[in-house]
Amino acid sequence: MTLMPIPAALVAAVDGGPDSPALTVDEVTQTRAELVARAVGYARALERRGVEAGDIVSVLLPNGHDFIAATFGALMLAATPQPLSNRLAPAELEAILDLSRPAIVVTADDDSRSLAVPILRPGEVAVTAPGAEVPAAYAEAVAAEWKAPTSGGSTGRPKVIVSAFPALVDPDDEGLRSLTRLPTDSAIVVPGPLYHNGPFLFTIFGLLRRNHVVLSTRFDPRRTLEQIQRYRATYLYAVPTMMMRISRLADEEVAGIDVSSLETVMHTASACPHGLKEDWMERFGDEAIYEIYGGTEQVANTVIGGPEWRLHPGSVGRPVAGELRILGDDGAELAPGEVGELFMRKDPAGTPTYRYLGAESKRTEDGWESLGDMGWLDPEGYLYLADKRSDLILRGGANIYPAEVEVAIESHPVVLEAVVVGLPDEDLGQRVHAIVRATAALDPDELSAYLGERLSRYKIPASYDFVDEPIREDSGKVRRSLLRDERVDGSVQASGAVGRG
Repeated sequence: MTLMPIPAALVAAVDGGPDSPALTVDEVTQTRAELVARAVGYARALERRGVEAGDIVSVLLPNGHDFIAATFGALMLAATPQPLSNRLAPAELEAILDLSRPAIVVTADDDSRSLAVPILRPGEVAVTAPGAEVPAAYAEAVAAEWKAPTSGGSTGRPKVIVSAFPALVDPDDEGLRSLTRLPTDSAIVVPGPLYHNGPFLFTIFGLLRRNHVVLSTRFDPRRTLEQIQRYRATYLYAVPTMMMRISRLADEEVAGIDVSSLETVMHTASACPHGLKEDWMERFGDEAIYEIYGGTEQVANTVIGGPEWRLHPGSVGRPVAGELRILGDDGAELAPGEVGELFMRKDPAGTPTYRYLGAESKRTEDGWESLGDMGWLDPEGYLYLADKRSDLILRGGANIYPAEVEVAIESHPVVLEAVVVGLPDEDLGQRVHAIVRATAALDPDELSAYLGERLSRYKIPASYDFVDEPIREDSGKVRRSLLRDERVDGSVQASGAVGRG
């Protein structure tokens, strides 16, 4: 494996075809040479503003060409890019910037928020002529920590996850291929928001593997299929929320759209209902569907393909990077089939893969660490996830995993998505509450009767909220703690109580 600086890998991709399409956003395409030229423009603008090696550069932009150019521009200075959502609430943004203390924030011209750090706007970046030689100092720059994304939606407290990996890559590494299944010299569609780690990673590595990466400013299920057709894409990155919205398109909405070029669908980020996964395998073939599991922390990853999943339904696969073990509350390793806390490590030496800003890692003395997920292993070493420990619902002494209940609800023909939380209950400690978005009106008793055929009685929600707006973000993530707190403090009233608590 031959590692090279990420900027040098981007330049090498240009050398392989400067006029080849590199990045399309909402059908506006940039060539490889144009992308590099824009990145160099950002590097020069950031350098003029005093950015140095080791600094953090916060990228607070919508999905677009400038988001990617600013990311590569920061890396050309050996600085660490921090992808952020341009829709962050002011208090959230302030908390994140207080943790990361960036040297500068790249933000849009129309962003009127007052920030207490220097700002660079895209309109202030001079466009370098495509094809101009990239300064050697830019091409050979290596950031010691190549990214610093954020997390905290499930806990309500932001944290920054600073990668311990330097900005070095071998784009043709077979290990990268086996983990991501990314092709080379093809077209891939990545419809998720770039401020989330998954879309960010697949976009960056997709470009470094000389692919034409197709993005959208906002996910639209029909447009995603149209992009696959228009660019003859062979690869789609998706999350179950996107897959569900695509599956629920009416026949007349997809008539005439040809997606026969698609060879691989990689999904991640949240649990995929069995019925939805089976539907996609029937549409595209078992061999086309892959699932990857791992945290932004990049300690370990599992991957599973469709044929394996048929033999181990519900599993997220076996490790292709790092090691896994399941521990009980006493710290002892559990036998196959027993649910406990998932611990992982990169290697026996316990080599760190990240550091937190705003949180503490949960590590054992011998290098094993937990990201808070619960699960179990089968006798063959396949991993099955339950939920995060913080999301576990304790009802009368019984453990209820929200993901299991959500999958059952989402199997209903008119349900688009569901999120399950535990609300306080004087008698049982917690009761199960479901927030549901559907395509048609649902009677709570009818839905509970439907769930009664699929879940034990104590797992059936005691109450429901039926909502019209999406519950999960386009990334598939959900702010479960916020949804729970809104109902606990009364700012959102639970509806549809069915008296099963």
